[in-house]
Amino acid sequence: MAALPLDARGHFPARRGTRIALPVALAVLALPLITAAHHSRPAPYGDRLTVHARVDDARPGREPALRATDRAVQAYDKESGAPRWTYTRTGRRPVTLLPAPGHAFTLWSDGLVTDTARADGGSVRWHRAVPASADWLHTPDARAGAGVLQPLTPDAGMLAVVTPHRIAAYRTADGDLRWVLPAKTGCAFEPARSVRRGGALLVAQPCTGPAAAWTAQVVAVDDYGRIVPGRTPLGNGDLRRSHGGAGSPEN
Repeated sequence: MAALPLDARGHFPARRGTRIALPVALAVLALPLITAAHHSRPAPYGDRLTVHARVDDARPGREPALRATDRAVQAYDKESGAPRWTYTRTGRRPVTLLPAPGHAFTLWSDGLVTDTARADGGSVRWHRAVPASADWLHTPDARAGAGVLQPLTPDAGMLAVVTPHRIAAYRTADGDLRWVLPAKTGCAFEPARSVRRGGALLVAQPCTGPAAAWTAQVVAVDDYGRIVPGRTPLGNGDLRRSHGGAGSPEN
């Protein structure tokens, strides 16, 4: 066997194949580590969404029933009771759940509101934090979140989130905040004391201090905001509310 020639420094030269193979081998070894790191990243907001059964029929009548347990929101088939999907958030619990056509709105113990695709559980469409609500939700005054989530339209195209300090309305298609109504100074909204009359949501707003007229302690809202005489509300991008369907409401 012929001896390999030495280079100018008296070293044996590296084989060309070795120089190419080493980086390739290192890249192959690193690939599983990169993949594992990708899959181990924490989900945003601690979301854990598990789909148990895929259903192609997404008609409203075929949407699953919903229930909230101590730790999860669960969807299940109305006829067989078979689970369809489960949604949990690490370290959080669902306080109250509002089923709606196409939507599963959930208020969580940290004051976060989420919207999950009801039919197939394929995604959590949006998350919205409700300011100054987490501590209040852990008090008896919260009444386990009763009345906090309120649909403002029959198709749940707008969702009101009612807390003592404010009423906030979100467009459910994308979670866009459309309007906010703060409580009057010295007053606070009581979500559990609310009632629907026609297209209006009436919410109690009791006040402290000198006796106030009862009309000041109840507010009426709809998808455009507070209902008061002579108002000219901003639109919510709903062409059905414009005259004859022509034109676009102001946003």
